[in-house]
Amino acid sequence: MDDEITTTVGREFYSFDGRILEIFGGHPVRFHIRHLHLRVTGPDRKGKRVVEIAHGRPELPGGSHIWRYTAAEWEQAHGLAALLEAVHAAINSASGHRPE
Repeated sequence: MDDEITTTVGREFYSFDGRILEIFGGHPVRFHIRHLHLRVTGPDRKGKRVVEIAHGRPELPGGSHIWRYTAAEWEQAHGLAALLEAVHAAINSASGHRPE
Protein backbone atom coordinates (compact mmCIF):
# COMPACT_ATOMS: atom_id res chain seq x y z
CA MET A 1 0.00 0.00 0.00
CA ASP A 2 1.52 3.31 -1.07
CA ASP A 3 -1.20 5.80 -0.25
CA GLU A 4 -2.42 7.03 3.08
CA ILE A 5 -6.10 6.40 3.82
CA THR A 6 -7.84 8.96 6.00
CA THR A 7 -11.33 9.58 7.28
CA THR A 8 -13.01 11.72 9.87
CA VAL A 9 -15.54 10.22 12.26
CA GLY A 10 -17.18 12.75 14.53
CA ARG A 11 -14.31 14.51 16.27
CA GLU A 12 -11.75 11.84 15.46
CA PHE A 13 -9.41 11.72 12.48
CA TYR A 14 -8.22 8.28 11.34
CA SER A 15 -5.06 7.84 9.27
CA PHE A 16 -3.57 4.57 7.94
CA ASP A 17 -0.39 4.43 5.84
CA GLY A 18 -0.19 0.65 5.43
CA ARG A 19 1.77 0.03 8.64
CA ILE A 20 0.61 2.53 11.27
CA LEU A 21 -2.99 3.29 12.24
CA GLU A 22 -3.31 6.63 14.01
CA ILE A 23 -6.45 8.03 15.58
CA PHE A 24 -6.38 11.68 16.54
CA GLY A 25 -8.98 13.23 18.78
CA GLY A 26 -9.44 13.51 22.52
CA HIS A 27 -6.75 10.92 23.27
CA PRO A 28 -4.56 10.26 20.20
CA VAL A 29 -3.37 6.67 19.75
CA ARG A 30 -1.04 4.84 17.37
CA PHE A 31 -1.01 1.16 16.46
CA HIS A 32 1.49 -0.82 14.38
CA ILE A 33 -0.06 -3.65 12.36
CA ARG A 34 2.37 -6.20 13.80
CA HIS A 35 1.17 -5.40 17.30
CA LEU A 36 -2.52 -4.83 16.67
CA HIS A 37 -5.74 -6.78 16.97
CA LEU A 38 -8.81 -5.43 15.17
CA ARG A 39 -12.36 -6.66 15.60
CA VAL A 40 -15.48 -5.17 14.04
CA THR A 41 -18.82 -6.64 15.10
CA GLY A 42 -22.30 -5.99 13.86
CA PRO A 43 -24.49 -4.77 12.63
CA ASP A 44 -26.90 -6.00 15.24
CA ARG A 45 -30.66 -5.89 14.60
CA LYS A 46 -30.68 -2.14 15.31
CA GLY A 47 -27.71 -1.52 13.01
CA LYS A 48 -25.20 -0.87 15.79
CA ARG A 49 -21.55 -1.78 15.27
CA VAL A 50 -18.60 -2.09 17.63
CA VAL A 51 -14.98 -1.50 16.64
CA GLU A 52 -12.34 -2.84 19.04
CA ILE A 53 -8.67 -2.13 18.51
CA ALA A 54 -6.18 -3.62 20.94
CA HIS A 55 -2.42 -3.49 21.29
CA GLY A 56 -1.04 -7.01 21.23
CA ARG A 57 -2.34 -10.29 19.89
CA PRO A 58 -5.87 -11.68 20.28
CA GLU A 59 -4.70 -14.29 22.81
CA LEU A 60 -2.60 -11.74 24.75
CA PRO A 61 -4.21 -8.34 24.27
CA GLY A 62 -2.78 -5.23 25.82
CA GLY A 63 -4.77 -2.06 26.24
CA SER A 64 -7.82 -1.80 24.04
CA HIS A 65 -9.98 0.95 22.63
CA ILE A 66 -13.65 0.40 21.86
CA TRP A 67 -15.91 2.57 19.74
CA ARG A 68 -19.65 1.96 19.47
CA TYR A 69 -21.53 3.32 16.47
CA THR A 70 -25.25 3.58 15.88
CA ALA A 71 -26.49 2.76 12.39
CA ALA A 72 -26.72 6.50 11.60
CA GLU A 73 -23.19 7.20 12.88
CA TRP A 74 -21.78 4.31 10.82
CA GLU A 75 -23.52 5.59 7.68
CA GLN A 76 -22.13 9.10 8.28
CA ALA A 77 -18.60 7.77 8.86
CA HIS A 78 -17.67 7.91 5.17
CA GLY A 79 -14.57 5.86 4.49
CA LEU A 80 -14.32 4.20 7.91
CA ALA A 81 -15.34 0.75 6.68
CA ALA A 82 -12.82 0.91 3.81
CA LEU A 83 -10.06 2.08 6.17
CA LEU A 84 -10.79 -0.74 8.62
CA GLU A 85 -10.81 -3.27 5.76
CA ALA A 86 -7.37 -2.00 4.66
CA VAL A 87 -6.07 -2.33 8.23
CA HIS A 88 -7.46 -5.87 8.47
CA ALA A 89 -5.86 -6.83 5.14
CA ALA A 90 -2.50 -5.38 6.25
CA ILE A 91 -2.64 -7.31 9.53
CA ASN A 92 -3.34 -10.55 7.66
CA SER A 93 -0.57 -9.82 5.17
CA ALA A 94 1.97 -9.06 7.89
CA SER A 95 1.10 -12.20 9.82
CA GLY A 96 1.10 -14.45 6.76
CA HIS A 97 -2.62 -15.19 6.88
CA ARG A 98 -4.57 -15.47 3.69
CA PRO A 99 -7.55 -13.12 3.26
CA GLU A 100 -10.86 -14.64 4.36
